[in-house]
Amino acid sequence: MTVFLVLIVIALFAVAIWQMSKIYALSKGNSQGDNGEVANGKDNRINAKLMVMFMVFLYFLMFYCFWHYSKFYLPEASSAHGSKYDNLMFISIALIMVVQVITQFLLHFFAYKYKGEKGKRALFYADNDKLEFIWTIIPVIVLAGLIIYGLFTWSDIMNFEEDEDALVVELYAQRFNWKARYAGDDNILGDANVRFIEGINQLGIDPSDTDGSDDVVTTELHLPVGRQVVFKLRSQDVLHSAYMPHFRAQMNVVPGMITQFSFTPTVTTEEIRETDYMQEKMRTIQQIRNEKSKVLVAKGEPALDSYDEFDYYLLCNKICGKSHYNMQMKIIVETQEEYDEWIKGQKTFAQSMTE
Repeated sequence: MTVFLVLIVIALFAVAIWQMSKIYALSKGNSQGDNGEVANGKDNRINAKLMVMFMVFLYFLMFYCFWHYSKFYLPEASSAHGSKYDNLMFISIALIMVVQVITQFLLHFFAYKYKGEKGKRALFYADNDKLEFIWTIIPVIVLAGLIIYGLFTWSDIMNFEEDEDALVVELYAQRFNWKARYAGDDNILGDANVRFIEGINQLGIDPSDTDGSDDVVTTELHLPVGRQVVFKLRSQDVLHSAYMPHFRAQMNVVPGMITQFSFTPTVTTEEIRETDYMQEKMRTIQQIRNEKSKVLVAKGEPALDSYDEFDYYLLCNKICGKSHYNMQMKIIVETQEEYDEWIKGQKTFAQSMTE
């Protein structure tokens, strides 16, 4: 490795010497460019045309990327607040693209129009108050409007009011898995502390707190559609981030403190599976898995499992360790009746400790 770095340094030093020699030779040439190093009218015309060609290529590449990679967009949000989030994102993208199209056009157009020509002298402005005012006040107004709109959107999403029937769920992060703790019949989470972690009590629930006796700990997250869910987030070890992309929800999970987030699911797991977007997505993924399975079978290895059902997932969006990629928990959005039936079949914390 050391030898490789030395070779790179020597190569860069040689390039620097070569460039310095060219600069020295250019400084010795006359103003008419007899040494061939100074651009002439033909060179300027060629470069002006190349600028226009590059502008066309840039626009083509931009529109192609929008068209080709649009299939990787997430589907419509599955939460009540998700449309506000998406609107903010698309407005930001639209503003950026309008500015990009206009400024790139002006940059390349003026490079072509005002290319160097013999006898043409550039018009020099020491200053122009009107132009400076225009290109200063327009970005100020646009950015101020975007920031204010973003602050109102953020406030609407984050400063929520808890409904009377809101479901309280704790998401507990530990390398490298998630656990969910439901507040039980009283809808109050019991106290918890890492000092109580022992044996089956992996979340450190305080056994002496009666509010925690009916809490339910699961490794799968079930949410009733159309009902507000208030998430309380704790981390056992390092900084994690609870990321639920289809619900447009993300919140850091910080050791030593409780963070919270809330949203209302609007699309059940069964409903999103039936959408055209998800049907096409599942077919595409299955096709990719079939191709990979052929390679694996040819090597004598087992084929991949089929992918015929989409599921929501809770992911970790922080690089929290070597098994970070595997830190995920399935989310099932269902009707209130289905949720009630599922939660009745789960053991409470008191029952688990007794057993």
